[in-house]
Amino acid sequence: MTSSIYVALDTPDLERAKALALKVKNHVGGIKLGLEFFSANGRAGVREMATLGLPIFLDLKLHDIPNTVAKAVQALRPLDPAILTVHAAGGRAMMEDAKAAAPTGTKVVAVTVLTSLDDDDLVSIGLRGDSHEQVLRLTELAREAGLDGVVCSGEEVRAARKLWRDGFFVVPGVRPANGAAGDQKRVVTPRQALDDGASILVVGRPITQAEDPDQAARAIEATL
Repeated sequence: MTSSIYVALDTPDLERAKALALKVKNHVGGIKLGLEFFSANGRAGVREMATLGLPIFLDLKLHDIPNTVAKAVQALRPLDPAILTVHAAGGRAMMEDAKAAAPTGTKVVAVTVLTSLDDDDLVSIGLRGDSHEQVLRLTELAREAGLDGVVCSGEEVRAARKLWRDGFFVVPGVRPANGAAGDQKRVVTPRQALDDGASILVVGRPITQAEDPDQAARAIEATL
């Protein structure tokens, strides 16, 4: 059975990303490459990571006018990522265009509320209501737009799954019971996230900053 863990290789350093991926490749289901990796290495870097044989989650969180996002997704088509992210706050038309432009096999998922934000942060950017309500509102919008699923914190995934039974739910910010939260404000354990309806879990520092990344990945996998 394929692991539900995607390891977040949040580094601009291509060689470090490759070394980490090679260390953990037998105990993860895929790798997540984010904005810092892509800004440093571009499409060529993603292609090089793809040679390692692991599914790639390209986490660029695209957010712009619909036409611009559609063209950006078209430019990424040759990479054929397993998963690609856009921001749900970009609106329904933007999400529809992103999905239409994506390769057939790519899951396009919408970021609802970043796990680094809490209710006070939402108020500061002019949003009323709590983060839970906002996640559910944007989950519904992503479903209506024909996307494959959403990114949400482990605190909301149970309610989001109720709203969208066959959706694909990406849960970042999971931390082992003994792990440090870092800059994440809404965290749960990997086991709890999976029990609550996560499709895949994104785990970064608990694996990548461990003394033995492979052992750390195995330890988290064992709890699942």
